[in-house]
Amino acid sequence: MKHVSPIEAASEARVKVPTRRALAKQQTRAKVLAAARRLFSEEGYEGATIRDIAAAAGMSTGAVFANFSDKSDLFREIMAVDTAALAEAMREAASRGRNVEDALLKIFTAGYTFYKSQLPLARAAFSVSWAPQDGQTLRSMPPVQSMHDLIGEQLSAGVARGELSQESETKLRAQMLFDAYLSNYPQAIFQGWSLDALQARSRDQIRILLAGARRG
Repeated sequence: MKHVSPIEAASEARVKVPTRRALAKQQTRAKVLAAARRLFSEEGYEGATIRDIAAAAGMSTGAVFANFSDKSDLFREIMAVDTAALAEAMREAASRGRNVEDALLKIFTAGYTFYKSQLPLARAAFSVSWAPQDGQTLRSMPPVQSMHDLIGEQLSAGVARGELSQESETKLRAQMLFDAYLSNYPQAIFQGWSLDALQARSRDQIRILLAGARRG
């Protein structure tokens, strides 16, 4: 085991401790993000302006631009945090699935449950997701890709357990299932569908999309 002198240990500790300036920058970013999340939820993506976000955070617009390049950069940061948390919730839900169909339904349900508690922000995310540039950026985020991959993993596990045939075309089915998952958000966001209604629709979608892949 390498001996570390007190001087070396103190030096390493100084390196790891954030400077006062770095801490202040982190606090500024956190305040701006909190204000932006609140205004995006209240006013929508288009309605929330950088000026309003700065005012809500108790800062100048210059302070906002010192930390974020523009409004879309702010929104992407918020979505990155949310989608990472959602991907983790989906993975945990899938681990409790009794079989491939049940695991997929639990993945879908975890997503709808997550956003049911913050529908205004979900509306903002939905509007941005259809914008050519910002929408593509959101859809290509690593956590979003991990959701798609998780669905593929469940299909592969179903093949390994003998629930699905070896010729299941898991990659294509995973994409179709992910598209089906996304397709239910308009009903959740704009039509006020209950979680039970979304589950029922999801159950039918999953059953139909797996029908041609089942063994026997």
